[in-house]
Amino acid sequence: MSETKRYTVTAALPYANGGIHLGHLAGAYLPPDIYVRYRRLKNEDVIFVCGSDEHGVPITLGARKEGISPQQFVDKYHELMKKSFSEFGISFDIYSRTSNKIHHETASQFFLDLYNAKKFAEETSQQFYDEEEKIFLADRYIKGTCPVCANENAYGDQCEKCGSSLSPKELKNPVSVLSGKIPVLKETKHWYFPLNEYENFFRDWILENHKHDWKTNVYGQCKSWIDAGLHPRAMTRDLEWGVKVPLPNAEGKVLYVWFDAPIGYISATKELKPNDWEKYWKDKDTTLLHFIGKDNIVFHCLLFPAFLHAHGEYILPANVPANEFLNLEGEKL
Repeated sequence: MSETKRYTVTAALPYANGGIHLGHLAGAYLPPDIYVRYRRLKNEDVIFVCGSDEHGVPITLGARKEGISPQQFVDKYHELMKKSFSEFGISFDIYSRTSNKIHHETASQFFLDLYNAKKFAEETSQQFYDEEEKIFLADRYIKGTCPVCANENAYGDQCEKCGSSLSPKELKNPVSVLSGKIPVLKETKHWYFPLNEYENFFRDWILENHKHDWKTNVYGQCKSWIDAGLHPRAMTRDLEWGVKVPLPNAEGKVLYVWFDAPIGYISATKELKPNDWEKYWKDKDTTLLHFIGKDNIVFHCLLFPAFLHAHGEYILPANVPANEFLNLEGEKL
């Protein structure tokens, strides 16, 4: 194992559609802040990066509800969150945002690198569409009954009761969260990442190499998803707001928010260290740590590492500390 010369520490990008509350601070921001302060006291080379996650369907819907543009909407909440972190004394080296030009350029190039390496499969399929709202439904905007545990409030991407990773078509009795209507299936073209082809990689990297040093809840969730079998996932969406798909004949399509958001860690580092950012992401002597909340485990332990591994030039996270939800009166805060 190589000797650690530097540390890249990330805190989960908060979504720019509301303020920061106690649960956020306790779960994803105070722990890494303590960690990086410790490293700094030892005069070690450590960077602490974060920023606002500003793309996706909830942004467009929130903006529409407030009667403003998506850019105005994220500007409002980015400044609110940035101010809150500053007032709480969270010591980021940089607090960036995914609507920045440098992020769009970084995410587009990362997508093109994978596309040119033939890591995606182009597929035309039928996806759920809300005829009343005139919009293709993101996974989180479809609810139904979980096929695993029968929870009637499972989302199209995950059941928060049993932790199963799902696809919208697996849900029983699906309904649109936006209108409450039963969605229809409509044909559309997207680019899929074959997560199923990386099962052997995950079994080796997570189930064997991180068997004893990852938190029980992180390891357990990863193992359950891998054992249940992984599936290809679309890395693009039908939406106008976001990082445009950098391919011909892809009008009206953007990168899936969970493809572009974790790349925000990389683009924030490029913004912070424009001349030597690569050593914090590509040098085997660097230790990468993602501090997150429980609901982000699948994205930081499976999706993002799979993208980094498929790209071939990047290091993988050495650890992904994920805290449980902060509860108030028995409910998730």
